[in-house]
Amino acid sequence: MNKRLTLGGGALIALALLIAGTTILLNRALRGWRLDLTEHHLYTVAPGTDRILRSLKEPINLYFYYSSSTADEYPQIKTYAARVQDLLEELADRANGKLALHLIDPQPFSNDEDRAAELGVRAVPVGTAGQSLYFGLAGTNSTDGHAAIAFFDPDQEQLLEYDVMKLVYQLATPRKPTIGWLSSLPVQGGFDPATGQLRDPWIVFEQARDLFNVRVLESSLTRIDPSTQVLVLVHPKSLPPAALYAIDQYALRGGRILLFVDPLSEQDTAGADPSNPVAALTAERSSDLEPLLAAWGVSYDPTQVVGDADHALTVTLREGGAPVRHLGVLGLDRSSLNPSDVITAGLSSVNVATAGFLEPRQGATVQFEPLLQSSTDSAPIPAGRFVMLADPSTLEEGFHPTGERYTIAARVTGSVKSAYPAGPPPGVQPIPGEPALAASTKPLNLVVVADSDVLADFLWVRVQDVFGQRLVQPWASNGDFLANALGNLTGSDDLISVRGRAAFTRPFTRVEQLRAAADERYRSKEQELQSELQQTEDRLAALQSQRNDKTALILTPGEEQQLEQFQQDRLRIRKELRAVQLSLDEDIDRLGNRLKIINIVVVPTLFALIALLIGWRRRRGSPSAGGPTG
Repeated sequence: MNKRLTLGGGALIALALLIAGTTILLNRALRGWRLDLTEHHLYTVAPGTDRILRSLKEPINLYFYYSSSTADEYPQIKTYAARVQDLLEELADRANGKLALHLIDPQPFSNDEDRAAELGVRAVPVGTAGQSLYFGLAGTNSTDGHAAIAFFDPDQEQLLEYDVMKLVYQLATPRKPTIGWLSSLPVQGGFDPATGQLRDPWIVFEQARDLFNVRVLESSLTRIDPSTQVLVLVHPKSLPPAALYAIDQYALRGGRILLFVDPLSEQDTAGADPSNPVAALTAERSSDLEPLLAAWGVSYDPTQVVGDADHALTVTLREGGAPVRHLGVLGLDRSSLNPSDVITAGLSSVNVATAGFLEPRQGATVQFEPLLQSSTDSAPIPAGRFVMLADPSTLEEGFHPTGERYTIAARVTGSVKSAYPAGPPPGVQPIPGEPALAASTKPLNLVVVADSDVLADFLWVRVQDVFGQRLVQPWASNGDFLANALGNLTGSDDLISVRGRAAFTRPFTRVEQLRAAADERYRSKEQELQSELQQTEDRLAALQSQRNDKTALILTPGEEQQLEQFQQDRLRIRKELRAVQLSLDEDIDRLGNRLKIINIVVVPTLFALIALLIGWRRRRGSPSAGGPTG
């Protein structure tokens, strides 16, 4: 006889308790362990994040303010909040006790609400009743310093890890970063000889002084202080050899550089005498940084300007003049901004004027990553055509787009060699105690922009004087571009490595492709209908014009036949159009039905078959499953 193993109720309860206990034990033992199988490793923190967390010396408190009950009515916010909390908890787990996370649901008129406002977390009014939704992060350090992310924008999801780690880094290094600023343009304001009055500093320069310790440098410099965390060069022109060599050595020591060169600066008043030849005017208003750019693997032609018919802005050159499209004044939208780099990922638009373009030099070993690019409807235009330009519409004469995208700004990183391999150039004395470097001791970190007008007020901000106060109203993201670049470059190498992440929201790309294909079919049919209608009407008009009695209302047999054929064709094609319109979503519906069958039938059936197979094999291998007894 066969014996069958059975379990009683008590054994089942004991087994359930064992499974529950094992699960709890594993949850505790494996806390922090993850297997990230997402395409872009969305749930894996960057290596730089780990290094920053391990380097924390003093404790940092993070306060996550989130109105959970208010957010219940907004699924997108609720889902994103769960993701933000998961990231914060993981960062706290990885910080070895140096990062304390506090979850706070501030209630109206409470101390928590007052504290949130004090730390810089703002409430957003939502709903018809104007409820306050808090969804931000504040941090404090041991020296009473604080920083905040006022509100987590779901549209900036790819920057989530970078924004949080930037806040942590700022609290861990509370001293204001120092930047050196060298410019041939009047960014600092000062006396304007044309008007005889004092002019205000450019808005970008004022913003930089608010965020950083700015040291203004002169072109006569012979050394750059090692405490300078970022060197900003705006429209460098005819720098002496000593200054070029100092910049070269600074870069080789791992200095970070933000460079703005320009083939034709609109803000450069040098050579304004209209009696000068065009070539001379162009040369005097252009800037370059040779031979350093060549040593850094960047190719740049100061005699060429990027023209872009797709991004050309409409401008008015003189008061009362008619607006006209200008191929050299470009409004770069999101399609031109690098979405994966933290400098440009969160920007909406950046405006440039008579900008040049950059390319990686052949044989260069650096990494060249475009930040701003033109559209494919672009082509180089000689810079001389923009000098004394009275009518921008003339730029379209002979303009033939090449189909290429031209890089207007780029990030360049990697090891480089000196532009002066034989030592200081003639006439330049070496700095005592500082050996001449022939190659970089730390990787170069360079952001180069082939336009200096991008910083000028007229391209991105409206400034009004209201009761003696300057009221600033940005209409483009140029100021944010500079602030992001400086903020990124003044961070540590680890913070620079924490780039924009891919979005967690995954679009249904297959569905979008099907819908686009269906729309294309419909547009093709619609064009066919319009073409046939036009051809038939033209034939009818031709027949009518051949009649002798043009006032007669009686149609000839031929015209009647043509009209009848036209009506039949129109009915037939309209019927086809309705059929195409009804079938627009057929492919999508079929895809949905297949997925439903797979999820509801195929996958459960497959798992059931696997379970049955495993059970059958276990029964065959079990000694108690059956056999002779006696």
